[in-house]
Amino acid sequence: MTAERGFSVRGKRVTVAGAARSGVAAAELLVSRGAAVTLSDRRDRLDDEERLRAAGVELELGGHNESTFTGADLVVTSPGVPLSQPVLDAARRAGVPVIGELELAFRWLRGKVIAITGTKGKSTTTTLTGRMLEAGGQRVLVGGNIGLALSSQVDASTEDTIHVVEASSFQLEAIDTFRPWIAVLLNFSPDHLDRHASVEEYAAAKSKIFMRQTDQDWAVLNADDTASLAMAADGRARQLLFSMTAGIRDGVVVDGNAIVRRHGDRIEPLVPLSSIRLLGPHLVADVVAASAVAWLAGVDAAAMTRAVEGFAGLEHALEPVAEVGGVRFVNDSKATNIESARRAIESFGEGLAVILGGRFKGGDFRDLLEPLAARRATVIAIGEARPLIVEALSGRVSVSEAPDMSAAVRKAFASATPGSTVVMAPACASFDMFRDYAERGRVFKQEVLRLQEEWNVTREQ
Repeated sequence: MTAERGFSVRGKRVTVAGAARSGVAAAELLVSRGAAVTLSDRRDRLDDEERLRAAGVELELGGHNESTFTGADLVVTSPGVPLSQPVLDAARRAGVPVIGELELAFRWLRGKVIAITGTKGKSTTTTLTGRMLEAGGQRVLVGGNIGLALSSQVDASTEDTIHVVEASSFQLEAIDTFRPWIAVLLNFSPDHLDRHASVEEYAAAKSKIFMRQTDQDWAVLNADDTASLAMAADGRARQLLFSMTAGIRDGVVVDGNAIVRRHGDRIEPLVPLSSIRLLGPHLVADVVAASAVAWLAGVDAAAMTRAVEGFAGLEHALEPVAEVGGVRFVNDSKATNIESARRAIESFGEGLAVILGGRFKGGDFRDLLEPLAARRATVIAIGEARPLIVEALSGRVSVSEAPDMSAAVRKAFASATPGSTVVMAPACASFDMFRDYAERGRVFKQEVLRLQEEWNVTREQ
Protein backbone atom coordinates (compact mmCIF):
# COMPACT_ATOMS: atom_id res chain seq x y z
CA MET A 1 0.00 0.00 0.00
CA THR A 2 2.89 2.40 0.68
CA ALA A 3 3.56 4.89 -2.08
CA GLU A 4 7.15 5.63 -1.06
CA ARG A 5 8.85 2.24 -0.79
CA GLY A 6 12.15 3.80 -1.92
CA PHE A 7 11.94 6.59 0.64
CA SER A 8 15.23 7.00 2.57
CA VAL A 9 16.59 9.45 5.11
CA ARG A 10 20.01 7.87 5.47
CA GLY A 11 22.58 10.60 5.85
CA LYS A 12 19.90 13.34 5.76
CA ARG A 13 19.42 16.12 8.30
CA VAL A 14 15.90 15.89 9.67
CA THR A 15 14.25 18.27 12.12
CA VAL A 16 11.26 17.06 14.11
CA ALA A 17 8.99 19.81 15.45
CA GLY A 18 7.30 18.96 18.75
CA ALA A 19 8.40 16.44 21.36
CA ALA A 20 5.05 14.99 22.37
CA ARG A 21 4.32 11.27 21.87
CA SER A 22 4.26 11.34 18.06
CA GLY A 23 7.30 13.60 17.73
CA VAL A 24 9.40 11.42 20.00
CA ALA A 25 8.35 8.30 18.07
CA ALA A 26 9.23 10.00 14.77
CA ALA A 27 12.64 11.09 16.06
CA GLU A 28 13.50 7.58 17.24
CA LEU A 29 12.35 6.05 13.95
CA LEU A 30 14.36 8.53 11.90
CA VAL A 31 17.55 7.90 13.89
CA SER A 32 17.10 4.15 13.44
CA ARG A 33 16.88 4.76 9.67
CA GLY A 34 20.18 6.63 9.55
CA ALA A 35 19.13 10.28 9.76
CA ALA A 36 20.85 13.01 11.74
CA VAL A 37 17.88 14.13 13.84
CA THR A 38 17.21 17.31 15.80
CA LEU A 39 14.09 17.28 17.97
CA SER A 40 12.91 20.85 18.58
CA ASP A 41 10.46 21.81 21.32
CA ARG A 42 9.43 24.98 23.16
CA ARG A 43 9.70 23.33 26.54
CA ASP A 44 12.91 23.66 28.54
CA ARG A 45 12.91 20.04 29.67
CA LEU A 46 11.58 16.70 28.45
CA ASP A 47 10.79 13.52 30.36
CA ASP A 48 12.61 11.43 27.73
CA GLU A 49 15.75 13.58 27.45
CA GLU A 50 18.27 11.02 28.62
CA ARG A 51 16.87 8.22 26.47
CA LEU A 52 16.64 10.42 23.39
CA ARG A 53 20.21 11.68 23.70
CA ALA A 54 21.44 8.12 24.23
CA ALA A 55 19.66 7.11 21.01
CA GLY A 56 21.51 9.84 19.11
CA VAL A 57 18.77 12.50 18.92
CA GLU A 58 20.00 16.06 19.25
CA LEU A 59 17.65 18.18 21.35
CA GLU A 60 16.81 21.83 20.77
CA LEU A 61 14.80 22.96 23.80
CA GLY A 62 13.34 26.27 24.91
CA GLY A 63 12.16 27.31 21.43
CA HIS A 64 12.53 26.74 17.71
CA ASN A 65 15.54 28.21 15.88
CA GLU A 66 14.74 29.08 12.28
CA SER A 67 18.12 27.83 11.04
CA THR A 68 17.36 24.36 12.45
CA PHE A 69 14.41 24.21 10.07
CA THR A 70 15.74 26.01 7.00
CA GLY A 71 18.98 24.03 7.16
CA ALA A 72 17.28 20.63 7.25
CA ASP A 73 16.71 18.24 4.36
CA LEU A 74 13.30 17.31 5.79
CA VAL A 75 11.02 18.62 8.55
CA VAL A 76 8.56 16.31 10.32
CA THR A 77 5.80 17.79 12.49
CA SER A 78 4.13 16.35 15.55
CA PRO A 79 0.32 16.78 15.33
CA GLY A 80 0.29 19.32 18.15
CA VAL A 81 2.41 21.78 16.16
CA PRO A 82 0.29 24.08 13.92
CA LEU A 83 1.45 24.13 10.30
CA SER A 84 1.23 27.94 10.43
CA GLN A 85 4.26 28.17 12.74
CA PRO A 86 6.72 30.80 11.37
CA VAL A 87 9.63 28.33 11.40
CA LEU A 88 7.63 25.93 9.22
CA ASP A 89 6.81 28.74 6.79
CA ALA A 90 10.51 29.59 6.67
CA ALA A 91 11.38 25.95 5.95
CA ARG A 92 8.89 25.77 3.08
CA ARG A 93 10.21 29.02 1.61
CA ALA A 94 13.70 27.51 1.74
CA GLY A 95 12.46 24.53 -0.27
CA VAL A 96 12.50 22.07 2.66
CA PRO A 97 9.71 19.45 2.53
CA VAL A 98 7.44 19.57 5.60
CA ILE A 99 5.40 16.43 6.38
CA GLY A 100 3.53 15.11 9.40
CA GLU A 101 4.45 12.12 11.57
CA LEU A 102 1.56 10.09 10.13
CA GLU A 103 2.89 10.65 6.62
CA LEU A 104 6.44 9.75 7.66
CA ALA A 105 5.40 6.44 9.22
CA PHE A 106 3.15 5.53 6.29
CA ARG A 107 6.06 5.73 3.86
CA TRP A 108 7.71 2.79 5.61
CA LEU A 109 4.70 0.62 6.45
CA ARG A 110 4.46 -2.76 4.75
CA GLY A 111 0.88 -3.63 5.70
CA LYS A 112 -2.54 -2.24 4.77
CA VAL A 113 -4.00 0.81 6.53
CA ILE A 114 -7.53 1.36 7.81
CA ALA A 115 -7.79 5.04 8.77
CA ILE A 116 -10.70 6.33 10.86
CA THR A 117 -11.55 9.98 11.30
CA GLY A 118 -14.56 12.11 12.28
CA THR A 119 -15.47 14.78 14.78
CA LYS A 120 -16.55 12.26 17.38
CA GLY A 121 -16.38 8.52 17.92
CA LYS A 122 -12.91 7.96 16.46
CA SER A 123 -11.35 6.23 19.46
CA THR A 124 -14.29 3.92 20.14
CA THR A 125 -14.60 2.91 16.47
CA THR A 126 -10.85 2.45 16.04
CA THR A 127 -10.52 0.29 19.14
CA LEU A 128 -13.57 -1.85 18.34
CA THR A 129 -12.51 -2.28 14.71
CA GLY A 130 -9.15 -3.56 15.89
CA ARG A 131 -10.83 -6.02 18.26
CA MET A 132 -13.16 -7.28 15.55
CA LEU A 133 -10.27 -7.90 13.16
CA GLU A 134 -8.27 -9.65 15.89
CA ALA A 135 -11.30 -11.84 16.71
CA GLY A 136 -11.42 -12.70 13.02
CA GLY A 137 -7.83 -13.93 13.07
CA GLN A 138 -6.16 -10.92 11.43
CA ARG A 139 -2.75 -9.57 12.44
CA VAL A 140 -3.65 -6.09 13.70
CA LEU A 141 -1.84 -3.06 15.11
CA VAL A 142 -3.98 -0.22 16.49
CA GLY A 143 -2.65 3.28 17.03
CA GLY A 144 -2.20 6.71 15.52
CA ASN A 145 -4.05 9.36 17.51
CA ILE A 146 -4.62 6.79 20.29
CA GLY A 147 -2.21 4.33 21.83
CA LEU A 148 1.08 4.00 19.97
CA ALA A 149 2.06 6.59 17.39
CA LEU A 150 2.19 5.07 13.91
CA SER A 151 5.97 5.65 13.83
CA SER A 152 6.28 3.23 16.75
CA GLN A 153 4.64 0.49 14.64
CA VAL A 154 6.85 0.66 11.56
CA ASP A 155 9.37 -1.97 12.63
CA ALA A 156 6.55 -4.42 13.46
CA SER A 157 4.76 -3.86 10.15
CA THR A 158 4.58 -6.90 7.85
CA GLU A 159 2.87 -7.59 4.52
CA ASP A 160 -0.04 -9.24 6.34
CA THR A 161 -0.41 -6.57 9.06
CA ILE A 162 -3.50 -4.40 9.09
CA HIS A 163 -2.87 -1.04 10.77
CA VAL A 164 -6.07 0.41 12.25
CA VAL A 165 -5.27 4.09 12.64
CA GLU A 166 -7.21 6.84 14.39
CA ALA A 167 -6.48 9.97 12.35
CA SER A 168 -7.15 13.50 13.61
CA SER A 169 -7.45 16.62 11.48
CA PHE A 170 -4.09 17.74 12.87
CA GLN A 171 -2.50 14.59 11.45
CA LEU A 172 -4.37 14.59 8.16
CA GLU A 173 -3.57 18.20 7.26
CA ALA A 174 0.13 17.23 7.03
CA ILE A 175 -0.15 14.17 4.75
CA ASP A 176 0.96 13.84 1.15
CA THR A 177 1.14 10.21 -0.06
CA PHE A 178 -0.93 8.68 2.78
CA ARG A 179 -3.34 6.22 1.18
CA PRO A 180 -5.61 4.07 3.34
CA TRP A 181 -7.06 0.86 1.97
CA ILE A 182 -10.22 1.70 3.94
CA ALA A 183 -10.90 5.32 4.93
CA VAL A 184 -13.72 5.95 7.41
CA LEU A 185 -15.42 9.31 7.99
CA LEU A 186 -17.78 8.85 10.92
CA ASN A 187 -19.38 12.32 11.03
CA PHE A 188 -18.56 16.00 10.76
CA SER A 189 -19.43 19.06 12.84
CA PRO A 190 -17.50 22.24 13.77
CA ASP A 191 -14.54 21.61 16.10
CA HIS A 192 -10.95 22.67 16.75
CA LEU A 193 -11.70 26.23 15.68
CA ASP A 194 -9.03 27.33 18.14
CA ARG A 195 -6.54 25.70 15.74
CA HIS A 196 -8.17 25.75 12.29
CA ALA A 197 -8.92 29.18 10.82
CA SER A 198 -12.44 28.18 9.76
CA VAL A 199 -14.89 25.29 9.56
CA GLU A 200 -13.96 25.01 5.87
CA GLU A 201 -10.27 24.56 6.74
CA TYR A 202 -11.17 21.90 9.31
CA ALA A 203 -13.31 20.09 6.71
CA ALA A 204 -10.52 20.29 4.14
CA ALA A 205 -8.11 18.62 6.59
CA LYS A 206 -10.56 15.78 7.26
CA SER A 207 -11.28 15.33 3.55
CA LYS A 208 -7.60 14.66 2.82
CA ILE A 209 -8.13 11.11 4.13
CA PHE A 210 -9.66 10.31 0.69
CA MET A 211 -7.10 12.28 -1.35
CA ARG A 212 -4.85 9.43 -2.51
CA GLN A 213 -7.36 6.61 -2.63
CA THR A 214 -8.02 4.78 -5.88
CA ASP A 215 -10.86 2.62 -7.17
CA GLN A 216 -9.14 -0.32 -5.46
CA ASP A 217 -9.82 1.23 -2.04
CA TRP A 218 -12.90 1.80 0.10
CA ALA A 219 -14.53 4.82 1.75
CA VAL A 220 -16.87 3.94 4.62
CA LEU A 221 -19.34 6.80 5.10
CA ASN A 222 -22.20 7.75 7.39
CA ALA A 223 -25.40 7.91 5.34
CA ASP A 224 -27.07 9.77 8.23
CA ASP A 225 -24.53 12.63 8.04
CA THR A 226 -24.92 14.74 4.88
CA ALA A 227 -21.75 16.73 5.56
CA SER A 228 -19.66 13.54 5.54
CA LEU A 229 -21.16 12.39 2.25
CA ALA A 230 -20.40 15.76 0.66
CA MET A 231 -16.79 15.70 1.87
CA ALA A 232 -16.19 12.35 0.16
CA ALA A 233 -17.99 13.23 -3.06
CA ASP A 234 -14.81 13.80 -5.07
CA GLY A 235 -13.08 10.64 -3.88
CA ARG A 236 -12.29 7.77 -6.27
CA ALA A 237 -12.71 4.92 -3.78
CA ARG A 238 -15.64 2.53 -3.76
CA GLN A 239 -18.17 3.49 -1.09
CA LEU A 240 -19.85 1.46 1.62
CA LEU A 241 -22.49 3.35 3.58
CA PHE A 242 -23.57 2.73 7.15
CA SER A 243 -26.68 4.00 8.89
CA MET A 244 -28.55 3.84 12.17
CA THR A 245 -31.78 3.56 10.21
CA ALA A 246 -32.91 1.03 7.62
CA GLY A 247 -33.31 3.81 5.05
CA ILE A 248 -30.57 2.65 2.66
CA ARG A 249 -30.88 -0.45 0.50
CA ASP A 250 -27.17 -1.15 0.18
CA GLY A 251 -24.98 -0.80 3.25
CA VAL A 252 -24.55 -1.74 6.90
CA VAL A 253 -27.60 -0.71 8.92
CA VAL A 254 -29.54 -1.23 12.11
CA ASP A 255 -32.54 -3.32 11.12
CA GLY A 256 -34.84 -4.57 13.86
CA ASN A 257 -32.74 -6.05 16.65
CA ALA A 258 -29.48 -6.38 14.74
CA ILE A 259 -26.78 -4.69 12.72
CA VAL A 260 -27.00 -6.20 9.24
CA ARG A 261 -25.35 -5.98 5.83
CA ARG A 262 -28.13 -5.14 3.43
CA HIS A 263 -27.87 -5.85 -0.32
CA GLY A 264 -31.26 -4.79 -1.69
CA ASP A 265 -33.70 -7.42 -0.44
CA ARG A 266 -30.92 -9.66 0.86
CA ILE A 267 -30.07 -9.37 4.57
CA GLU A 268 -26.87 -10.67 6.16
CA PRO A 269 -27.03 -10.48 10.00
CA LEU A 270 -23.77 -9.25 11.58
CA VAL A 271 -24.16 -8.21 15.25
CA PRO A 272 -27.24 -8.48 17.52
CA LEU A 273 -27.96 -5.22 19.33
CA SER A 274 -28.30 -7.20 22.57
CA SER A 275 -24.53 -7.83 22.51
CA ILE A 276 -23.72 -4.09 22.77
CA ARG A 277 -22.70 -2.96 26.28
CA LEU A 278 -22.26 0.76 25.54
CA LEU A 279 -24.28 3.74 26.75
CA GLY A 280 -25.75 6.14 24.22
CA PRO A 281 -27.13 5.74 20.68
CA HIS A 282 -24.15 7.57 19.16
CA LEU A 283 -21.88 4.82 20.49
CA VAL A 284 -24.11 2.27 18.79
CA ALA A 285 -23.40 4.17 15.56
CA ASP A 286 -19.69 3.55 16.21
CA VAL A 287 -20.41 -0.19 16.45
CA VAL A 288 -22.26 -0.03 13.13
CA ALA A 289 -19.28 1.72 11.52
CA ALA A 290 -16.81 -0.81 12.94
CA SER A 291 -19.03 -3.64 11.66
CA ALA A 292 -18.94 -2.13 8.17
CA VAL A 293 -15.14 -2.02 8.20
CA ALA A 294 -14.86 -5.54 9.60
CA TRP A 295 -17.21 -6.83 6.91
CA LEU A 296 -14.97 -5.33 4.23
CA ALA A 297 -11.95 -6.93 5.89
CA GLY A 298 -13.58 -10.37 5.71
CA VAL A 299 -14.44 -10.83 9.39
CA ASP A 300 -17.38 -13.17 9.96
CA ALA A 301 -20.44 -12.26 12.03
CA ALA A 302 -19.55 -14.58 14.93
CA ALA A 303 -16.14 -12.93 15.39
CA MET A 304 -17.69 -9.45 15.22
CA THR A 305 -20.23 -10.38 17.86
CA ARG A 306 -17.56 -11.84 20.19
CA ALA A 307 -15.60 -8.61 19.95
CA VAL A 308 -18.67 -6.49 20.72
CA GLU A 309 -19.71 -8.68 23.66
CA GLY A 310 -16.27 -8.25 25.21
CA PHE A 311 -16.14 -4.47 24.72
CA ALA A 312 -17.44 -2.32 27.57
CA GLY A 313 -16.28 0.95 26.02
CA LEU A 314 -13.32 3.28 26.47
CA GLU A 315 -12.26 5.19 29.52
CA HIS A 316 -13.64 8.75 29.42
CA ALA A 317 -16.27 7.93 26.74
CA LEU A 318 -19.68 7.72 28.50
CA GLU A 319 -17.88 5.68 31.14
CA PRO A 320 -20.05 4.67 34.13
CA VAL A 321 -18.22 5.66 37.33
CA ALA A 322 -20.36 5.01 40.39
CA GLU A 323 -23.77 5.43 41.97
CA VAL A 324 -24.14 7.69 44.99
CA GLY A 325 -27.46 7.93 46.81
CA GLY A 326 -29.27 6.57 43.78
CA VAL A 327 -27.60 9.09 41.45
CA ARG A 328 -25.53 7.67 38.59
CA PHE A 329 -22.27 9.43 37.63
CA VAL A 330 -20.92 9.14 34.07
CA ASN A 331 -17.55 10.35 32.75
CA ASP A 332 -17.55 11.65 29.17
CA SER A 333 -14.39 13.75 29.33
CA LYS A 334 -13.70 12.89 25.66
CA ALA A 335 -16.73 15.02 24.74
CA THR A 336 -14.51 17.97 23.91
CA ASN A 337 -16.83 19.74 21.44
CA ILE A 338 -20.43 20.95 21.35
CA GLU A 339 -21.73 18.13 19.17
CA SER A 340 -20.17 15.41 21.35
CA ALA A 341 -21.68 17.00 24.46
CA ARG A 342 -25.09 17.15 22.76
CA ARG A 343 -24.93 13.44 21.95
CA ALA A 344 -24.02 12.68 25.57
CA ILE A 345 -26.92 14.76 26.88
CA GLU A 346 -29.33 13.01 24.52
CA SER A 347 -28.27 9.65 25.98
CA PHE A 348 -30.08 10.33 29.28
CA GLY A 349 -33.53 11.21 30.57
CA GLU A 350 -35.08 13.89 32.75
CA GLY A 351 -33.41 15.29 35.83
CA LEU A 352 -29.97 15.26 34.24
CA ALA A 353 -27.12 17.31 35.72
CA VAL A 354 -24.35 18.24 33.27
CA ILE A 355 -20.86 19.52 34.04
CA LEU A 356 -19.81 21.74 31.13
CA GLY A 357 -16.78 23.88 30.48
CA GLY A 358 -13.05 24.20 30.04
CA ARG A 359 -11.14 25.95 27.27
CA PHE A 360 -13.53 27.01 24.51
CA LYS A 361 -12.77 25.51 21.07
CA GLY A 362 -15.51 27.14 19.03
CA GLY A 363 -19.13 26.40 18.29
CA ASP A 364 -22.26 27.67 20.02
CA PHE A 365 -23.36 26.53 23.48
CA ARG A 366 -26.91 27.53 22.51
CA ASP A 367 -27.00 24.35 20.40
CA LEU A 368 -27.33 22.52 23.72
CA LEU A 369 -30.40 24.45 24.86
CA GLU A 370 -33.07 22.17 23.35
CA PRO A 371 -31.74 18.83 24.65
CA LEU A 372 -30.99 20.39 28.05
CA ALA A 373 -34.40 22.01 28.39
CA ALA A 374 -36.19 18.85 27.21
CA ARG A 375 -34.55 16.96 30.09
CA ARG A 376 -35.10 19.74 32.67
CA ALA A 377 -31.36 19.58 33.11
CA THR A 378 -29.14 21.49 35.48
CA VAL A 379 -25.77 22.77 34.26
CA ILE A 380 -22.66 23.32 36.36
CA ALA A 381 -20.12 25.44 34.47
CA ILE A 382 -16.37 25.14 35.06
CA GLY A 383 -13.18 26.58 33.59
CA GLU A 384 -12.48 29.49 31.26
CA ALA A 385 -15.72 28.99 29.33
CA ARG A 386 -17.95 29.68 32.35
CA PRO A 387 -19.04 33.17 31.23
CA LEU A 388 -19.89 31.90 27.73
CA ILE A 389 -21.94 29.03 29.15
CA VAL A 390 -23.84 31.27 31.55
CA GLU A 391 -24.58 33.79 28.79
CA ALA A 392 -25.72 31.12 26.31
CA LEU A 393 -27.87 28.97 28.58
CA SER A 394 -29.23 31.14 31.41
CA GLY A 395 -32.93 31.82 31.21
CA ARG A 396 -34.06 28.47 29.87
CA VAL A 397 -31.74 26.21 31.87
CA SER A 398 -30.61 26.36 35.49
CA VAL A 399 -26.89 27.22 35.41
CA SER A 400 -24.46 27.58 38.32
CA GLU A 401 -20.69 27.94 38.41
CA ALA A 402 -18.02 25.95 40.21
CA PRO A 403 -14.36 26.90 40.73
CA ASP A 404 -13.00 23.35 40.44
CA MET A 405 -13.98 19.74 39.82
CA SER A 406 -14.57 18.96 43.48
CA ALA A 407 -17.13 21.74 43.81
CA ALA A 408 -18.69 20.84 40.46
CA VAL A 409 -19.28 17.22 41.45
CA ARG A 410 -20.86 18.24 44.72
CA LYS A 411 -23.08 20.90 43.14
CA ALA A 412 -24.21 18.41 40.52
CA PHE A 413 -25.04 15.84 43.18
CA ALA A 414 -26.97 18.40 45.23
CA SER A 415 -29.11 19.24 42.19
CA ALA A 416 -29.80 15.60 41.26
CA THR A 417 -32.48 13.26 42.57
CA PRO A 418 -32.39 9.48 43.05
CA GLY A 419 -32.74 7.74 39.68
CA SER A 420 -31.17 10.62 37.75
CA THR A 421 -27.71 11.01 36.23
CA VAL A 422 -24.76 13.38 36.51
CA VAL A 423 -22.64 13.44 33.36
CA MET A 424 -19.44 15.35 32.77
CA ALA A 425 -19.57 16.21 29.06
CA PRO A 426 -17.48 19.39 28.94
CA ALA A 427 -17.86 20.45 25.26
CA CYS A 428 -14.46 22.08 25.71
CA ALA A 429 -10.76 21.31 25.77
CA SER A 430 -9.18 20.60 29.14
CA PHE A 431 -6.01 22.68 28.96
CA ASP A 432 -7.16 25.54 31.19
CA MET A 433 -7.31 23.27 34.25
CA PHE A 434 -5.77 19.92 33.27
CA ARG A 435 -2.96 18.41 31.21
CA ASP A 436 -5.43 16.66 28.89
CA TYR A 437 -8.92 15.16 28.77
CA ALA A 438 -7.66 11.96 30.42
CA GLU A 439 -6.43 13.81 33.51
CA ARG A 440 -9.73 15.71 33.64
CA GLY A 441 -11.63 12.43 33.52
CA ARG A 442 -9.48 10.85 36.22
CA VAL A 443 -9.97 13.85 38.51
CA PHE A 444 -13.73 13.69 37.96
CA LYS A 445 -13.75 10.01 38.88
CA GLN A 446 -11.62 10.62 41.95
CA GLU A 447 -14.02 13.29 43.16
CA VAL A 448 -17.03 11.03 42.56
CA LEU A 449 -15.43 8.21 44.54
CA ARG A 450 -14.54 10.65 47.31
CA LEU A 451 -18.17 11.80 47.38
CA GLN A 452 -19.28 8.17 47.51
CA GLU A 453 -17.05 7.51 50.55
CA GLU A 454 -18.40 10.59 52.32
CA TRP A 455 -21.97 9.54 51.53
CA ASN A 456 -21.42 6.04 52.87
CA VAL A 457 -19.85 7.35 56.08
CA THR A 458 -22.79 9.73 56.59
CA ARG A 459 -25.29 6.89 56.12
CA GLU A 460 -23.47 4.71 58.68
CA GLN A 461 -23.52 7.41 61.36
